[in-house]
Amino acid sequence: MKRHWFQKACGAFFAFSALFLILPITGTAAEEASFSAEELAYIETCPPLKVGYVQDRKPVSFKGDNGELAGISRKIFDRISEISGLQFDYVELPDGSITYDYLLGEGFDFVTSVEYNEENQNAKGILISDPYLSSRKVIVAKDDFQFDMDAHCKVAISTGSQTIKKVISAYYPNFEFVDYPSTQDCFDAVHRGETDLLIQNQYVVEYWLYKPRYDDLKAIPIVELDDRLCFSAVTPLEKEETEIQQEKAMQISIINKSIAQMSDGEVAGFVITSNMENMYHFTTADLLYQYRYTLIALGIAVILICVLLYVIFQFRIRSIHDRADARAKGEFLSAMSHELRTPLNGLVGLNQMMCNHLDDPKKLSGYLQQSSSVTEYLLLLVNNILDMSRVQDHKMHLAQNPVDIAALVAETEEAQRPGMAEKQIQFEVHADLPHPVILGDNIRIRQILSNMLDNARKYTQAGGAVTVILRQTKVGASEIQTVVDVKDNGRGISEEFQKKIFDPFTREQDSISLGNQGTGLGMAICSMLARSMNGSMSVKSKMGVGSCFTFAFTAAEAVPPAEAPAAEEQEHAVSTDEKPRILIAEDNELNAMIVTEMLTEAGFETVLATNGKQVTEIFEASAPGEFGVILMDVLMPEMNGFEAAKAIRALDRPDADQVKIIACTANALQEDRDKALESGMDDFMAKPLDFPVLLEKLTP
Repeated sequence: MKRHWFQKACGAFFAFSALFLILPITGTAAEEASFSAEELAYIETCPPLKVGYVQDRKPVSFKGDNGELAGISRKIFDRISEISGLQFDYVELPDGSITYDYLLGEGFDFVTSVEYNEENQNAKGILISDPYLSSRKVIVAKDDFQFDMDAHCKVAISTGSQTIKKVISAYYPNFEFVDYPSTQDCFDAVHRGETDLLIQNQYVVEYWLYKPRYDDLKAIPIVELDDRLCFSAVTPLEKEETEIQQEKAMQISIINKSIAQMSDGEVAGFVITSNMENMYHFTTADLLYQYRYTLIALGIAVILICVLLYVIFQFRIRSIHDRADARAKGEFLSAMSHELRTPLNGLVGLNQMMCNHLDDPKKLSGYLQQSSSVTEYLLLLVNNILDMSRVQDHKMHLAQNPVDIAALVAETEEAQRPGMAEKQIQFEVHADLPHPVILGDNIRIRQILSNMLDNARKYTQAGGAVTVILRQTKVGASEIQTVVDVKDNGRGISEEFQKKIFDPFTREQDSISLGNQGTGLGMAICSMLARSMNGSMSVKSKMGVGSCFTFAFTAAEAVPPAEAPAAEEQEHAVSTDEKPRILIAEDNELNAMIVTEMLTEAGFETVLATNGKQVTEIFEASAPGEFGVILMDVLMPEMNGFEAAKAIRALDRPDADQVKIIACTANALQEDRDKALESGMDDFMAKPLDFPVLLEKLTP
């Protein structure tokens, strides 16, 4: 792939400028280190120092193939270690802005690649060394960008480079900064046109500009800003001379004297070597044609999900507008935007990764599995939003049927055991249920129990323990109070977060950093469901000890259900291997293709109709008993699914009231289900269809 002539020129310029643009530091290699007797004694006893580094600044500093720090910085640090005798342990810093409290709490002694400027020199809690690497900063912008230092420009800057803002503003007061998580995100922002430019170290810029996706960007050298990198020692915030501060000052002194022993030419050699070793390697073009249907299907799936979520957004916005003020609406949109953009970003990224690795079946299979997990998460989010909306709008109808609590708990326990076993969690259930059968909603009680156990498993370390305790007491003449405690010895929940754990879209920050993905709606929905059952949800927790979630509700005692008749008495139960012929009513071409092919592969014979009028005419013209099942979409042109179901049931033929009609629709609210049953349909399935469940419904 051809590069822009200016980028090639910059590449040559940067390589040779390493010999000349490295600013004089102090001293030469001819000088010998002048460590004091006290410093020499300290070096003898000093343990390895914990040094944090930013890993996305290739070739300056990055995580190498061996998992350790690599690049220009590593070569310089190894040389400092040779000169001084100090030993360093390098630890990767997390993405984003690193706080002083984090560095102090994690026991870091130093941070590398800190910019040597007045802002950092005056910062509390750090001591900085002399610069060990000096270069220039350059501007990156679109090829057609005309730089004017007095013009207003949006500048992308990574969250780990905040102190440079004041330095840049001193030269370019009209610049507006936009924060991004990483260096690559900054390049992407300029590439997409979200910002006008970015400012970064010249060596880092040269590496990223060799990526083919950034062929539309150019580097513009600037002379106003240099980029001097140094060590930063983490110290207490207090200014008085403490033993810790004295020790840090000694460490800085030793490092400064070591830096002074390295000549400009020696550092320049490190720069050139690292640039040559870490040049970007181009990949082979992908064979898109071979996998076009898979990629098109994934793209359509993303579009359909976005459309569905947009409809949900509109519905939710109207509900909030009727009940809340503008601030509540803004908070909801902000939370929803975050919750949806995160998995959608992952899905789009996986789509791109599949495009980049179409010739690698193993990687492609892994990306497809990951995309399936993201899609399941999005579906869970949609279902949770619908549940929350129905409960808040008082449209959630809780059933009042006999519920065998003991059997329900046993089934939930069985479903949870594989996940507990995978993490080697000791899982125990203790139940004292003198009144096991009560009136309630089996599905919603199970939903609450499953959510409590999912959270306990998720936030309990491997080898921990989760215990479920159930107890019942009689209150009044026929009311039974059931209390469920789910205890774990996990890391616990902070007191501050316990106050809002049952609010929608709330997740503790630590759980996010540890990679525990969730919608932030589960516990809120459980709490609202519990209140709908005349019950409550509560939590007690202590950091480092564990948590106990309690679900308590009151329900009427029910008569135990009669035993089912013996198998030999069920004379009407006739088994057959014959598969029914299926009439499919679906106006969406992609959905029709998918359901038709899935059913055909399962051995069913199918006939397709594209609207309600057509499905009615096909059934009316068929022989009696020709079709055993009709899969009925709801929103169709000419005649919708409800009207078609009524028309079929009204036909004067023997199988009109016997053919099984199953609603298959994206309208998943309870009122849609009720309307389908009222129109004469026998069953209801919400899209996206769960094909294993559908096949069970179609099995005679």
